[in-house]
Amino acid sequence: MVSDITPFHFRGYDFFVKRDEQIHPHLSGNKYYKLYTLLNTPAESYQTMISYGGNQSNAMLAIAHLCQHKGWAFEYICKPLPQHLKGKPTGNLKAALNLNMQLIECSDYDAKIQSLQSNGKTLVIPQGGADPLAQAGITQLGNEITQWQTKQNIDRLNIVTPSGTGTTAFYLAQALPKCRIITTALVGDNTYLKQQMQQLGSIPSNLTLLESSKKYRFAKPYPEFLQTYEELKHAGIEFDLIYAPLMWQTLLDNMQHIQGTILYVHSGGLTGNATMLERYSS
Repeated sequence: MVSDITPFHFRGYDFFVKRDEQIHPHLSGNKYYKLYTLLNTPAESYQTMISYGGNQSNAMLAIAHLCQHKGWAFEYICKPLPQHLKGKPTGNLKAALNLNMQLIECSDYDAKIQSLQSNGKTLVIPQGGADPLAQAGITQLGNEITQWQTKQNIDRLNIVTPSGTGTTAFYLAQALPKCRIITTALVGDNTYLKQQMQQLGSIPSNLTLLESSKKYRFAKPYPEFLQTYEELKHAGIEFDLIYAPLMWQTLLDNMQHIQGTILYVHSGGLTGNATMLERYSS
């Protein structure tokens, strides 16, 4: 499925947004492209998927949906759940469990993760889908963008996408060498983000890492994030509450340094908004 690209006016600037959040309720945005190869892999190739990360991860839910679709078992490793989730799972966790995900809580989480390895018909998917397996799908995303750019006769194109592990931005920059890919670190700082990207290869020269004017703790609620989220939604598009607000804030702070058309690639993740909004209201 190829998502639409729509005009978007926000805080006095004109953008385009690639509406990848509309691909599928559970398997959307960059998770769709990161898992694209597995979506097109014959079901008999594997029996079990193993992944790990946060207990409300969007990637967790996307993999759970993929595994149910393929008939694969899915084991997900996380740190021990807080008491309120043990008794009553909510959000992405509840949805993934309803898709037959087996949750494995580990007090020795780091040691457990380091011991994981793919073997035979069991495949380990790194946290957030940060794996060379993602390259083919993100190259497909790049092809879709190129087709739109050619049709629109756009010469100078800047493509914006937020980064956790940086996998999407890295492979987009490789796939689109004539475009400028713009991102910022949502987990840690840009130094950490570069280290993550370098595990995939040499960082492409057309990849720009913007620096946020303020340091934030990942996934922590901040009033300014909620305000940006609400403004974006009022302008016509709902974005996720974890990645998008800081990416938009950092982008707007640097508009004077960006020449040409700007395309924001919607990274999905809307299923996580309900639990984040609960945290803001508590």
